[in-house]
Amino acid sequence: MENGMLEQFTGFIYPNEYFLQWELLIVLYPYITGLVAGAFILASLERVFQVKVLWPVYRLALLSALAFMIVAPLPLLSHLGHPERSLEMFLTPHTTSAMAMFGFVYAWYLAVILLLEVWFDYRREIVVWSQETKGPLRYLYKLLTLGATDISEAALKFDDRAGRVITILGIPSAFLLHGYVGFIFGSVKANPWWSSVLMPVVFLFSAIVSGMAMVMLIYMVTSWVRWKPIDMACLNKLGEFVLYALIVDFALEFLDFLHRLYEAEESIHILSQLITDRLFISLVVLQVLMGGLVPMIGLVAARFGRLPDEMRRMIYFLVALLIQVGIFSMRWNVVVGGQMFSKSLRGLTVYKVHLFGLEGLFFTMGLLLLPVVILYVLMKLLPPWIDGHAGRELPAPSH
Repeated sequence: MENGMLEQFTGFIYPNEYFLQWELLIVLYPYITGLVAGAFILASLERVFQVKVLWPVYRLALLSALAFMIVAPLPLLSHLGHPERSLEMFLTPHTTSAMAMFGFVYAWYLAVILLLEVWFDYRREIVVWSQETKGPLRYLYKLLTLGATDISEAALKFDDRAGRVITILGIPSAFLLHGYVGFIFGSVKANPWWSSVLMPVVFLFSAIVSGMAMVMLIYMVTSWVRWKPIDMACLNKLGEFVLYALIVDFALEFLDFLHRLYEAEESIHILSQLITDRLFISLVVLQVLMGGLVPMIGLVAARFGRLPDEMRRMIYFLVALLIQVGIFSMRWNVVVGGQMFSKSLRGLTVYKVHLFGLEGLFFTMGLLLLPVVILYVLMKLLPPWIDGHAGRELPAPSH
């Protein structure tokens, strides 16, 4: 067994550096929070910046952000082993700790931003459904009205203004929510793979890319399942924004790589080995080629090429999938890759994914599927494709 373990080492590495402290759950955490930030930024494009062509995905983006936000802290709580310990950050606030302040950022974003935004946006529909829906759901809708049953024109105008203000507050909050994840890694001076002033910005733009691409994916799948036509003007504009964000994200990551090469610090040799050996598939193939260059080429062809709509939809769908693979690989390369070389900068180790346990593949996949289940329930309860602001009569949602 010792010989088998030794074969996995390259160079000199201490025994305590063989096992990684942060595994799949810590990879999953920034990926999910990135989806939240990106989906909310997409919703703000329609609500704040008046990109009206994105209206078909506005509410879908809001519900998607809420579903993923509910699951966002679960990887961290599971990694703790004793989730009740997380209450300590609320009882004894430590303002100089970025990790400790996450609890307050999460509480603010979930309770003040997302829940209020969804409530103000759906309040008119909730009031109507509380009067027209039959059965137990009627009482649930009555509870969700919070006693505010006034749907006069003045009340609806107030809802719209309040929702707009909350969305404006939510934009910097989304930047803070995910930018601080990159800040945690970028501020680790002792690790040359993490230490970079560009890390928070790279994490933020990759979050915007992944969140927008995920909403695109969800919009297309829900349209196909409901046998409804896809709004190509909306899809094209969404693909255009994803392309712009992807170009900026790719340029920032390339700039960070060039900066490391130009500095050529003592760690450059071990980092070169890390890229060419341990991370070649996940970084070069999955992140750069499959998750970066191929989606950019596909988006340019679909958005600006003279292609039939069916071909455009197929390209957008494949691009959205590849982007998720690329962004998840980026999170993997940062979290796992930063722990695969020794602190002495003289050796490399490996990481093998386990199938079972809290850090295992099956549990991680379960956490990935949980937001999808929550989103399905939210869409049944609060259908995102009913245009309440158009002033049409609202049918009771089908359950």
